[in-house]
Amino acid sequence: MMWIGWLFLWLGTVVGLLVTVRLVPGIRVQNGGALLLAAVILLLANSFVRPLLLLLTLPLTVLTFGLFILVINALMLMLTAALVPGFEVRGFGSALLGALVMGLLTLLGLVLLGWLFPEHGMLVIQIMPPHGRDIPF
Repeated sequence: MMWIGWLFLWLGTVVGLLVTVRLVPGIRVQNGGALLLAAVILLLANSFVRPLLLLLTLPLTVLTFGLFILVINALMLMLTAALVPGFEVRGFGSALLGALVMGLLTLLGLVLLGWLFPEHGMLVIQIMPPHGRDIPF
C-alpha cells in the first residue's frame, strides 16, 4: 500500500517537472526517459537530502520567514540536473524559478486533491464544533 503513495508522488513529480520544463526557459530535458529518471532522483533528493538541509539551515529559514526553502528547492533541482544525464538546469536563476513553479504546482495539486477528496483532507479547519458540543480546552 505504501508503494501506491510513492507512485502518486512520482507521477505528480513527473507532471510538475514537465510543466516546469515547458515554462522555465533555463530548464531542459532531452527525452522522456530523462524526465522519468529526473523525477525519481528529485523525489529521492526531496525525501533524503532536503530534510537534512532544512535542519541545517533552520535559523536562516526562520530569519527569512521561510523564503530560504525556495533556495533549498532550487538546490535540489540543480542536484538532480547534476545526477541525471539529459536533464539540464542552466544556472541558479533558472533553478530558483523552477523551484517556484514546482512549489506553486504542488500547492495547486494539494488544493485540487482536497477539493476532490474532502474526506481525506490533510488539513481540516473546524469552525463550529460537531453536533453542538463544546470544544474542550
